[in-house]
Amino acid sequence: MSTKPLLKVENLKKHFPVKKGLFGKTVGYVKAVDDVSFYVNEGETLGIVGESGCGKSTTGRVLMRLLEPTEGEVEFDGKSLTSLSSEEMRKTRRDIQMVFQDPYASLNPRHTIGKILEEPLIVHGVKDQKERKRKVREFLEIVGLSEFHAKRYPHQFSGGQRQRIGIARALMTNPKLIIADEPVSALDVSIQAQVLNLMQDLQKEFNLTYIFIAHDLGVVRHISDRVGVMYLGKMVEIADSEQLYDKPLHPYTQALLSAVPVPDPDYQKEQIPIEGDIPNPANPPTGCTFHTRCPFKMDICTKVVPKLVDHSKGHSVACHLYTEQVDDDIKQLEGSI
Repeated sequence: MSTKPLLKVENLKKHFPVKKGLFGKTVGYVKAVDDVSFYVNEGETLGIVGESGCGKSTTGRVLMRLLEPTEGEVEFDGKSLTSLSSEEMRKTRRDIQMVFQDPYASLNPRHTIGKILEEPLIVHGVKDQKERKRKVREFLEIVGLSEFHAKRYPHQFSGGQRQRIGIARALMTNPKLIIADEPVSALDVSIQAQVLNLMQDLQKEFNLTYIFIAHDLGVVRHISDRVGVMYLGKMVEIADSEQLYDKPLHPYTQALLSAVPVPDPDYQKEQIPIEGDIPNPANPPTGCTFHTRCPFKMDICTKVVPKLVDHSKGHSVACHLYTEQVDDDIKQLEGSI
């Protein structure tokens, strides 16, 4: 695995306007992604986890520029995606593909599987029909299907088979990066394992880089090299997979992991309850957005936004319990009062 970052994200923001009244006046913003920074090395898998509504799927769509970012910088393979024109971005998507959450909704029901898989090649200028048909056959077999499936329609397949077709479609243009947005959450557990193993095999075969978005921490542990935890539009912790699961630092990560069931009836695990609901992203709390639900809340948490800083090698956390800046922040607060 390379240590060269293929994707670098800095201070990424996506705010959706909230409009009211007859003339649609903007009265506020939903901060779906709020100042997120991370990187993904070539050939690795970065898992992004969090509760529903934390902004992880929006992050994936902003990286693809299916949604335009409000602020921030996205650099892919040495070039800035945020400064590309629509046409340039369309060409770049040959190297960045997406696998969507719902295999039922992401395939056109009117097209055969062959036509669905050919479409990315047509869009990206492969004019030779024989070459297109050859690649369709090749990738159907790679994902565990047969060439005669190309004449069938999406409704004739199971959920797991449809997700395999979605993965094959993402692979058609030989991409460098695949953003997988909850690709197994709609599937049965036994089928989940098959699809995850397939993705890992394909990663080795084609030297793929994955951003794997999910809310299931067990699934993320199985496939990810590093994991980023999001809460209310912010990245609160990033670490190597084993490091994060063995020694979570952020109270939110600790609570998430304590809720994961263990398949051993005799094993007693300490539960760390999270009280209350996720705050309204259109009106987030001041300071640390998690302070309204945090069992370790301090006075500074309500006033100063914690920065994502390195706690140890490869392990970053945004929490005042660990930052060395706490004393400076308190002095700064006292000076401003």
